[in-house]
Amino acid sequence: MKDVLREYSMVVDKFVRHHARFLGAVMVTKMWWTWILLVLLALQVPTRALAQDEVSSELLQLIVNLMNDPDKDMRAIGFEQVRSEAKGQTATKQFAAQLKELSPEAAVGLLSALADRGDQAAREEIIALLDASDNASIRVAGIRSLGALGGADDAARIVEIITSGPEAEQQAAKVSLVNLQGSGVAQAIVQQMKKAPAETQVELMKVLTTRRALDTIPALLATAKGKDPKTRAAAMAALGQLASEEHVADMVQGVLKASKGAERAAAEKNVMFVCQRIGDLDQRAVALLAAMDDLNEADRAILLTTLGRVGGPQALEVVEAALNDRKQHSAGLRALCNWPDASVAPQLIEVVKTDKHRGHATTALRALIRIAPLPDGRSDQQKLDLLKQAMELCQRDDERILVLKRASAIRLPETLRFVLPYLDQPKFKEQACESIVDLAHHRNLREPNEDEFHAALDQVIAVSRDAVVVDRANRYKRDETWVRPK
Repeated sequence: MKDVLREYSMVVDKFVRHHARFLGAVMVTKMWWTWILLVLLALQVPTRALAQDEVSSELLQLIVNLMNDPDKDMRAIGFEQVRSEAKGQTATKQFAAQLKELSPEAAVGLLSALADRGDQAAREEIIALLDASDNASIRVAGIRSLGALGGADDAARIVEIITSGPEAEQQAAKVSLVNLQGSGVAQAIVQQMKKAPAETQVELMKVLTTRRALDTIPALLATAKGKDPKTRAAAMAALGQLASEEHVADMVQGVLKASKGAERAAAEKNVMFVCQRIGDLDQRAVALLAAMDDLNEADRAILLTTLGRVGGPQALEVVEAALNDRKQHSAGLRALCNWPDASVAPQLIEVVKTDKHRGHATTALRALIRIAPLPDGRSDQQKLDLLKQAMELCQRDDERILVLKRASAIRLPETLRFVLPYLDQPKFKEQACESIVDLAHHRNLREPNEDEFHAALDQVIAVSRDAVVVDRANRYKRDETWVRPK
């Protein structure tokens, strides 16, 4: 039987190659006969006893030949056999043993197929290949496949690649570490993180975030209070995604540890992300307020801006008290200006109108302009009315330009009418043009008000000096789409 099948295979191959110039679909024909041959080999009654999961030498050789075939479609047939046929560890080991015998291109394909096969019996051969090969493509594919077939014991090897490997291998190792399965993987990553350079620690915390490794939150909290600003920031970013209300008190220490400026602002936002996941708006600030109660006056003042980012009625009571305290007025104002919605518009307007410190009034006005269009349950008309009120409070041209820019977020025909007169004012016309095309970008706003928008777009085309804005205006007039460049 084996001799007959071998001869049959040779005849099919010889026939197809000899008559290639007469066969328009020669490779399709060859693939068809190859599938038949694979089925026959898989079904043959062996002349010697094989283990239940062992591949016959004839079938194995045919699959190897397919994986080495110059034609990619033929190689795909071989790889598919590895992925889905001849189940069992013995077969997996037989396939994996071919890695060192194949061409680099075929080895890369086999590594991918073994990863998809999902049998850890291939792991030792893959590790041996990584130790022996210096081929860049093979190493990248091997690292990726290790993520599918390895476990906690492979974390150290993969982390070492992230630390010192070439760029392509580092990227593959990060993917591999995300995919690594089995118990203890996340803790193995944490153990490696403790002794890795700061740059690697940052990457490993991103991996833990992607893995949703909630059991590593204690380690992240400890890192957030460490000495290195890069790892502190990375830990707070991970906690912003993974932590919950019960961790807010510890995250507060990360905010206090952060350097003033960009690091602290980012840390505050990550506390905000955690609090925003609390469904009840009235409860979002509760954990943060409880944590602040245990702090001294100076630290509570620092955390006012964090409280402002979280918002809510309970937070507002504390912030208003700070606003009315001469010593804490500035901190209270910063908190108010960080508010996540427009519920504090009356307080901001009061500051703009009454605060004798010009810088405070300017800061409050910019905050008012920022929050006016925010989505928070108000109608679009209410948002526009608030933005118009902010425009009336403006004393400087840069503030008026900011109002015109924010107007494009309020999708009303009344917004178009509000912006349109500024096309006639040289200081504001370019921003007005941009806001008009931003509004026109939304077909559900533009089409019901076509005549009004077309007239406005004609004015934009006439006055704008920005080629992109003019192009967008022309496209929208023709009812075409426009995609913002990346």
